[in-house]
Amino acid sequence: MTLVEPGSDKSEVTSPTLREKLLRARLDGQPEPVNASALIHDGQGRYLLHLRDHKPGIWQPGAFALLGGGRTHDDRDLEGTLLRELSEQVPDLLPADLRPYAVETATSLDGLSVPIQVFTGIWRGDPDRHRLHEGVLLRWFTPDILDRLRLSPATRDLIRRHAAESPPGGAPGAATPLHEGGRRPVLNGIGVHLHLEDDEGRVLLGLRHPDSAFAGNTWHYLAGKCERESAVASLVREAREEAGLVIDPADVELAHVVHVVDAPGGPPLMQLVFRARRWKGEPKVLEADKCLAWKWWPPHELPERLVSYTRTAMVGIAEGRFYSQLGR
Repeated sequence: MTLVEPGSDKSEVTSPTLREKLLRARLDGQPEPVNASALIHDGQGRYLLHLRDHKPGIWQPGAFALLGGGRTHDDRDLEGTLLRELSEQVPDLLPADLRPYAVETATSLDGLSVPIQVFTGIWRGDPDRHRLHEGVLLRWFTPDILDRLRLSPATRDLIRRHAAESPPGGAPGAATPLHEGGRRPVLNGIGVHLHLEDDEGRVLLGLRHPDSAFAGNTWHYLAGKCERESAVASLVREAREEAGLVIDPADVELAHVVHVVDAPGGPPLMQLVFRARRWKGEPKVLEADKCLAWKWWPPHELPERLVSYTRTAMVGIAEGRFYSQLGR
């Protein structure tokens, strides 16, 4: 079977277990969704659409569509699928308040109906400031001009239904409430980072892959995005997955916070840097597509190519401060 993944430019999936998942009925008689898409809006009536590559063999070539794609064996759930697909398609696009909205159906090239879990999320960034890894462009559109776009009827109806249910300034949750004075709140992305020192006072840093969307070929803390879990749980998981380090949450303490107020092409970022008093294991490269090497660096001999806020955090920790700010 050849299944074209709705919402992704990847042309086919050959795993036989995917068909099994598609055909496996739930207790209500409906197949379990194995694809996820993002209905991203700005809370003010605009919706983000992705113009797909015009390539033969992919789902809806040359048409506008929602971002998203198919679940893999490594995804913990469909929200994890969506977050992974977003990071692969448009790195650093971080919609807030992701929540399930509807299950829609798309049809593959061989006629198989594919259930898709659609999530809604809020984002207010500038799509032109983001580098696409798949597709041609991202644009904001209002529902009144959807008829002028090459767009599947199902996606058009989905957007209009959501717009009717969530008018700007209407029902609770439709648009983000205004602060006093007419300002809208700005949601900050949250990152977790590990400041690890060995017995000689050297700090563990990783060399990011040259093709990384963020800070390629640059040294950085072991780090990750805080998703739907506590910051400490996220840090412990990232340490295990990226470097094979086992850390007890009880041995973790907050060492420094860097607020990146002017993050290029995205929302402000609150970077939490944690120190682990103890750990088990030696750092090893487990995700070679993200990190090429781990190395212990003396504080007075740090690499020249070092992520700026990482350097800022290390200086703050050395000086006994708990907060730094980058930007205005």
